[in-house]
Amino acid sequence: MESDDRDLDRMQQAYKAAVEEWIAAIRDEEGLASMNHTVAQIDQWEQAHFREEELRSKAKRAKKEYENALRFKFFGIPE
Repeated sequence: MESDDRDLDRMQQAYKAAVEEWIAAIRDEEGLASMNHTVAQIDQWEQAHFREEELRSKAKRAKKEYENALRFKFFGIPE
């Protein structure tokens, strides 16, 4: 049981860290969207968008892993 809780704690922390990374990426993208753009800045803005999408996907995967583990622990429902 304690091992299960440690695994859940690890998954929860991974999810929270992924969300924090995603939030930072959103702020980076927003910062680039708020300035006057040169062609180089537009390219940076586009790259920031791709990074935000990548980190969003990472956060969603971590959330799904954590939710699945909780469902299994409390209801015995496998993935």
